[in-house]
Amino acid sequence: MLVLGRIYWFVSSAVIAVIVVVIVLVLLRLIANYADLNPFGWAAITIRRLTDPIISPVRRALVGFGVDPKYSPLVTILLAILLGWFSLQLVSSVANTIAGIIVSLPAHAVVAVIGYILYGLISFYSLLIFIRIIFSWGMVSYSNRVMRWLVNATEPMLAPLRHMVPPLGSFDISPIVAFIILWLFQAAIRGTLLRGWQTVFFA
Repeated sequence: MLVLGRIYWFVSSAVIAVIVVVIVLVLLRLIANYADLNPFGWAAITIRRLTDPIISPVRRALVGFGVDPKYSPLVTILLAILLGWFSLQLVSSVANTIAGIIVSLPAHAVVAVIGYILYGLISFYSLLIFIRIIFSWGMVSYSNRVMRWLVNATEPMLAPLRHMVPPLGSFDISPIVAFIILWLFQAAIRGTLLRGWQTVFFA
């Protein structure tokens, strides 16, 4: 359990560090824009090079929605915080699942073990969808072996949802619907198989 706690602390700290770095970079870009720096200077070019991969996908999405792209830095910060929070929730869910299995196995609680395994599998699947979203935003090609595996693993759920739920402009909301469905399944597992075993080890 101590090793699991250290891993959880490391991953959570890394996620928070990424959120802070994204916010700082975007704020530096805003400051550079308002400071009217020489666009061909080293500072301006470096800031643009670091922030373009983060802001450009947001800008394209806003244009697709018909929203002024000048708000893309603010939306990028909000998305970084939201995605960071969501990833922390997933990490916490996976860690609690592993800890729950470790605790319930010695007690011979078969139903609880099954519940924790199912809960963990759903958390893992949610994590795969989340990583696919990040890779898609990072313009990772389908020719990439990891991206191809993520698509093959998540498409069986996302493809039917994509047919049932129309996109908002150029924005595919099927992953959001998938997260809601998976969350409902986890809530059902907590209320049945894990009733009386809902101990939170990592929050």
